[in-house]
Amino acid sequence: MPSLKDLKNRIASVKSTQKITKAMQMVAAAKLRRAQEAAEAARPYAERMGRVLAALGTAYADRSDAPVLLGGNGRDQVHLLVVATGERGLAGGFNSSIARLARDHANKLLSEGKTVKILTVGRKGYDILKRSFAEQIVEQISFRDVRQLGYANAQSVGEKILAMFQAGEFDVATLFFARFRSVIAQIPTAQQLIPAKLDTGAAQVASDTVYDYEPDEEAILADLLPRNISVQIFRAMLENNASFFGAQMSAMDNATRNAGDMIKKLTLQYNRQRQAQITKELIEIISGAEAL
Repeated sequence: MPSLKDLKNRIASVKSTQKITKAMQMVAAAKLRRAQEAAEAARPYAERMGRVLAALGTAYADRSDAPVLLGGNGRDQVHLLVVATGERGLAGGFNSSIARLARDHANKLLSEGKTVKILTVGRKGYDILKRSFAEQIVEQISFRDVRQLGYANAQSVGEKILAMFQAGEFDVATLFFARFRSVIAQIPTAQQLIPAKLDTGAAQVASDTVYDYEPDEEAILADLLPRNISVQIFRAMLENNASFFGAQMSAMDNATRNAGDMIKKLTLQYNRQRQAQITKELIEIISGAEAL
């Protein structure tokens, strides 16, 4: 049984931890609003980009001369998984849920005899996946030192993926991230980047409407398809950022509540043990007095 001093030290330690988790919760709450606004602002742009590509892509449906980023290279053997996670932990199951989705997808591909390569964006994703897929991880990209994520950061990742594809290092690329829904709900999401996965609804609308493009569709697609990769990665990074702060806020709130419950239990145990010790000392004093 711990002594009164041990219990007192433990209560003080839990109280200090509670102050830290409460401060982290408040910081995450302050950062969440801006991150959420950035993620929601990026969604219409990314969705509209998908619609434009869908409208342009209908002209190349089932054609052998379709741009390689749109129709693929005709192979489906080597898959690149781009796993975007956070740079830090203490956010509940945020990072692990994204890594789990990527891990399940990788295991499915491996069971089908495919070759899997993994590119991680974010330190935590690398830390989780290296335990099972150390040989498949081809590169780790970290923005830990970047204070404010911008489009240039996503563009550097997009250019790296394009360079790998042009070098023939993979056939299909899939992006994994967490889509922000609310503070308590972040949805692990898989999105195919190469070949581009077109919006079927937008494609149906495009098939019912005739557009004249200047310049022609081929020139527009040559510019938009590479840019779309960076746009979708940037959107994923913003969604991840909002999801991280939402998950961290929720996790730190739970940790603060748990610390409060632990303090109550330890305080009760301390008071009971202190009372028992006082009672024991009184009995010893009374017994000694009676012996005299």
